[in-house]
Amino acid sequence: MLEGKALIEDTDMPPKMQIHAMSSASGALDLFDVFDCKSIAAHIKKEFDKCYGGGWQCVVGSNFGCYFTHSKGTFIYFTLETLNFLIFKGESS
Repeated sequence: MLEGKALIEDTDMPPKMQIHAMSSASGALDLFDVFDCKSIAAHIKKEFDKCYGGGWQCVVGSNFGCYFTHSKGTFIYFTLETLNFLIFKGESS
């Protein structure tokens, strides 16, 4: 497990949810190859959907751009190992 080695770049999540996000990312890195970003992202998304209800999105990679709208209190962007993690819940229309 790699907890404590993540660097949070930006967030509006409550601290407990932030810890869960980083722990989920660390656990996914234990399960999947670091180059399998799609499986890592799917694992984290499914865990957040299960714990906090549906509608979560997760992007994992070393180089990506994005532009999105999220529900207040559900956004985190952090780096762990060589990967960047973006987790957020989409805003309802």
